Amino acid sequence: MKNKLILFMMFSFVLFTIGCSSSGDVTTEPKEDNDPEDNRIIATTVAVTEIMDALEIDLIGIPSSYKVLPERYDGITEVGGAHSPDLELIMSLQPKEVMSVSTIKYDLETIFDDADIDARYVNLESIDNMNEEILSIGKQYDREEQAEKIVSDFEEKTKEIEEKIADKESPKVLILMGVPGSYLVATDRSYIGDLVTRCGGENVFSGESVEYLSSNTEYLQQSNPDIILRAAHGMPDEVIEMFDKEFTENDIWKHFDAVKNDRVYDLDELLFGTTASIAAVDALDELYEMLYPEDG
Repeated sequence: MKNKLILFMMFSFVLFTIGCSSSGDVTTEPKEDNDPEDNRIIATTVAVTEIMDALEIDLIGIPSSYKVLPERYDGITEVGGAHSPDLELIMSLQPKEVMSVSTIKYDLETIFDDADIDARYVNLESIDNMNEEILSIGKQYDREEQAEKIVSDFEEKTKEIEEKIADKESPKVLILMGVPGSYLVATDRSYIGDLVTRCGGENVFSGESVEYLSSNTEYLQQSNPDIILRAAHGMPDEVIEMFDKEFTENDIWKHFDAVKNDRVYDLDELLFGTTASIAAVDALDELYEMLYPEDG
């Protein structure tokens, strides 16, 4: 158990260090308008940046990322990675609020507090959490109409999916979460696990108290999933190569029904991140096609 805990902690650190990215614990007074010079907001993760763009809120600082950020923020100062923001640069911008995510609050809270930086840790652990945060941010920054439209789109998509899966048998799904050199199993408590549940899939590792578990291929085989989803993060191409090598060289994988039936899918990192994002609507559509290919 001790070794699994250490592995989980090391994996989580790597995941959020090289990845792009609950509830907001620090609140500020509502603003009257969206003048960036008045609001002076910095977003330190890609997911939060994309939410702010959808809400039509300007920023004075954005995260450094290999991902393409919304055009709205072209030319805006980059303040470093999500897990290691440049504090001196952030302080020089004199922000009124810095937005991160709750999943890395433990690593950042003391650092931000010591620098007297007003930080908000946005909860993006599930679509429901994200919707609550979007409505809260929309109200705070006078973008309630935009926020309600975003949430309404998610609710409509969820209702559409529910209607489509009503009479379908639930496929058993195994989710592998990988970063360069390592992978874990994602439970139903993870964000991608939440998406699978919403699409009617049965996560073979449900009822756990954590988002990720260490992997044991013999134990995984006993779960006999109908579908295997492989999520690559940090350096996606390298992780996919790692997965391909593992599935080719480790003979045990050929005994999985999902492998026999060619139902192993690599998830697009832009749609399937480690936290919820604006891309959730498209992610649900793509995931539905994987789980129910007969409808394609």
